[in-house]
Amino acid sequence: MTTTHSAQRSTELLDRLRRNLEQVIFGQGDNIRKLLAGFAGAGHILLEDIPGTGKTTLAKALAKSVNATFKRIQFTPDLMPADIIGLSVFHPTSQSFHFKEGPVFTQVLLADEINRASPRTQSALLEAMAEAQVSIDGAVYQLQEPFFVIATQNPVEYHGTYPLPEAQLDRFAMRFGLGYLSVEQEIAMLSEQEIGHPLDHLRPCLEVADVLQIRHDAAKIRVGDAMRRYIVELTAATRKIAGVRLGASPRAALALMKCAQALSLIDGNEFVTPEAVQELAVAVIAHRMMLDPQARFTGTTCEGIVAELLAHTPIPT
Repeated sequence: MTTTHSAQRSTELLDRLRRNLEQVIFGQGDNIRKLLAGFAGAGHILLEDIPGTGKTTLAKALAKSVNATFKRIQFTPDLMPADIIGLSVFHPTSQSFHFKEGPVFTQVLLADEINRASPRTQSALLEAMAEAQVSIDGAVYQLQEPFFVIATQNPVEYHGTYPLPEAQLDRFAMRFGLGYLSVEQEIAMLSEQEIGHPLDHLRPCLEVADVLQIRHDAAKIRVGDAMRRYIVELTAATRKIAGVRLGASPRAALALMKCAQALSLIDGNEFVTPEAVQELAVAVIAHRMMLDPQARFTGTTCEGIVAELLAHTPIPT
């Protein structure tokens, strides 16, 4: 069992990481909480927002803050699966094939504009994201711990893009956007970047070993029977609503539990609270749902459906 001292230290480390990120990312306290909940809960994050809101900076800042290896893949229509996972190369001198690792062999991976690559190329990430491994030519290669994917996509520009398949979306623990800053926050950002970028001066505040311990402690946060039922009732309810063609999968319930455990650790709680589940539910569940065309035309959104379910599902006491 995780000791109270270990959990307290992990909470302190997560707070230190939050403060480090806030040196670079302005006015994004709520979204940094979600990012850290996904990171500590061993999930992956899909950032869906317009260009220029700081998505790439956030990914780089996280990797730098935990002293992890970082690689970026710019997804394009001509990108091939081998450009992501690697390929076997023939060496004439040894008359044999040797595996050359692709950029997926890192600890923090930024999959930039992931929806610009074909579904075939996108599928190269499925095994990596689900099992932290890559299978090629009959061999299995383990990825470095902690393997964490941050993918980005632009929600308003669809020219030359491929919508993410349901199986790919389901691999992301959460989807959310950063959004615009307030006027005062944007002025402060301009002042900070007048001469240089804060990312250039950012220093690691954790080590990879700390991250692994944080993930271990997050997994030990208690989840009561009533809270498990609450999580399942929320996700199962999405499968019974008129106008919803595809409801949230069982993986959604698991992701919601894991991320809520991590968020509870961030807040210094020894058990998962309803508030933690409610804070993350929209980000965890909505992107896994699909609406019928008629429901979309009426202005119904998956986010609105999840918010409605939160308002009407009995909260455990």
